[in-house]
Amino acid sequence: MHTRRLLPPLAIALLAGIAAAQTPTKPRAHPKLTIDQLIAIKHPSGHQWTPDGSHVWFTYDSAGINNIWLAPANGSSAARPLTTYADGQNGNGGFWSNDGQTLFFPRDGGLFAVSSSGGAPHTAWPSAARAHSFALSPDGTRVAFVAGAPGGANGGDLIVHTIATNTDQTVAHADSALGAPSWSADGANLVYTVGAHPASPIEHYASPPEIGPKLIFVATEFARGGGGGTTFTVPASGGTPRPVPGRSAFGRGSARIDATHTLSTRVSNGGLIRTTESIDANGGPPIILHVDTAEKFFSSVNTTNNAISPDHRWLLYTSDATGWDQIYVVPTAGGTPVQITKTPGEHWRAIWSHDSKRIAWDANTAEHPGTREIQVATIGADPANATIVTVTSGSGTNTAPQWSPDDERVLFQHTDARNSADLYVANAVANATVTRVTSSMPASIDKSQLVAPTLIHYPGPDGKPVPAWLFVPKNFDRTKKHAAIVWIHPDGVNQNYDGWHPDRNEAVYYEFHQYLLQQGYVVIAPDYRGSIGYGRAWRNDVYMDVGGKDAKDARLAAKYLESLGYVDPDRVGVWGLSYGGFFTLLAVTQEPTWFRAAVDVAGVADYKLYYDDPYHGGWTTSRIGTPDEHPEVYAKAAPMSHVDQIQHPLLILHGTADVNVPFIHSVLLVDHLLEAGKGDLVNFMVYPGEYHYFDRGFVVRDAWHRVDAFFRKNLQPDVIK
Repeated sequence: MHTRRLLPPLAIALLAGIAAAQTPTKPRAHPKLTIDQLIAIKHPSGHQWTPDGSHVWFTYDSAGINNIWLAPANGSSAARPLTTYADGQNGNGGFWSNDGQTLFFPRDGGLFAVSSSGGAPHTAWPSAARAHSFALSPDGTRVAFVAGAPGGANGGDLIVHTIATNTDQTVAHADSALGAPSWSADGANLVYTVGAHPASPIEHYASPPEIGPKLIFVATEFARGGGGGTTFTVPASGGTPRPVPGRSAFGRGSARIDATHTLSTRVSNGGLIRTTESIDANGGPPIILHVDTAEKFFSSVNTTNNAISPDHRWLLYTSDATGWDQIYVVPTAGGTPVQITKTPGEHWRAIWSHDSKRIAWDANTAEHPGTREIQVATIGADPANATIVTVTSGSGTNTAPQWSPDDERVLFQHTDARNSADLYVANAVANATVTRVTSSMPASIDKSQLVAPTLIHYPGPDGKPVPAWLFVPKNFDRTKKHAAIVWIHPDGVNQNYDGWHPDRNEAVYYEFHQYLLQQGYVVIAPDYRGSIGYGRAWRNDVYMDVGGKDAKDARLAAKYLESLGYVDPDRVGVWGLSYGGFFTLLAVTQEPTWFRAAVDVAGVADYKLYYDDPYHGGWTTSRIGTPDEHPEVYAKAAPMSHVDQIQHPLLILHGTADVNVPFIHSVLLVDHLLEAGKGDLVNFMVYPGEYHYFDRGFVVRDAWHRVDAFFRKNLQPDVIK
């Protein structure tokens, strides 16, 4: 009999470790993105500081439910909700008490309050339960408002509420419509209107023959009329209201330079000249502050236009006179405008510091159109000698800076290739260290598997280089032929970035493309002419050619993909939203063999139909005139009339409550498809009550599953040739 020798535990462990090292290990499998994970990504918006600068507050969109959240500005703890309304209260028009302890926000026809330390929201004070037009005083200690139903023709009371003492004082009464109050700069007086006629929307009813008389479509025209009435001023502490001599009712939102001067912009030369003036309420001559001219139409994004500095000395505006959106200031008393920014690039969302000495904005450059940095200019008393520093650095999109109460820090939104929109804080100095304030992506998402896009260019129909963003899946075999998808962004006046789109409505599509990449597709997103971010010449090149070279720019992305060698030209799909849906329809009617499958999300089916909708006539005529003036332009922008050319499957998705592109576009499109004998190629999904940008979580989930299944069936991403 043999005696077995026992090894000591350490020896056993060493041998086991050697054996494990010699055994080949499989690469760790990374979990793929799921559609439910995408829907769980939250999107912040409307970020602002609390009065003491210790916290930031914002609205979080979570699967279509919007609530108000609060987060410490130093990133010391996670953001937490202040409201949890299931119906999506978003806090628009909210403001804080001066001590930063209470947030006030409009809801249910009144004003509500919630403590910064938590607790249930409640009616702010009894008289605020049925009131409107709340305006916080400049020092944050009082709230002026109108008691009564909004737009009440029977009048109401103008009340000033003192927050610290929780007391009301009625300072004015009117027996006819009482307009929204506004405070004088020193908080001593209130200005309001009495008897102004409220603007009334005009509803147009339509029942095309294809629809039938029982289903009525309503198009609501922009509110017209209004105005009139008398403007009054009254001491905020009480007193006798006095009419303002020589002044008509400027209306809510009018920018006042001082007690007697108001900004006004008039348009001339067929809309090609805009003149901004200071108007004297006492009848003095107007002072011209700046004049903008356009050769074709005004395409400048103008994300800051005519912002008066807090000390009322300067007027800030943007203009594309140099070919790029640049920032200017001019004295409000009149003088020569000074151009602050000069680097070729788009400078947007400029905002004054509280002390009127600095301006912050976000900007890209001609060389890096998809990257945006936060910049700060110190103008002091002489804008001509302003100094500019770039606060952020590296890749990604930094947007919408907001100054801290002490003007030492900026709060902004950041996105990049591995992070959806989140909030950050940085000191307003060059190359500052940034502090992350929110985390909006679920921890379950493996960020290492997210794909960064590459900026490429390919020739457009006239040879002009078209910028586009190419996404190639990770661990990609370029020796094989793969399926691909062309994404066409909406709006016309929009763009793609070098990572997540900063806007929620665009970001949900960027997120879904990350999902498609993990299914094996190559994805390309062109920034066709008309897109922003590339200067005035590229924006304006759609003049009198909507649906012409711009649409060809977009669909020529398919030819670029074919040239790569690793894309199967027989398995290329195309899809787009809104303006992108319009281009998708043009693509499959004008080049019916290029795309194996197409998805139209709320696309324009006929620009004549779009022009006829009163909500959009101005946008359309500025670019292509009227159908009577340019019938040939409208004729080529009518894919609905050419659906007989379609050869491959088409999926149409549309919400019935869409006001951007009315639902009737898709209804009539389907009717034309059926008449052309294409019923076997079309799938149409209707989303009751949904708007243009799909918002509710269950709608987004259904839409993404449908698009996923549709492309999978028709493009077969798992088939490698």
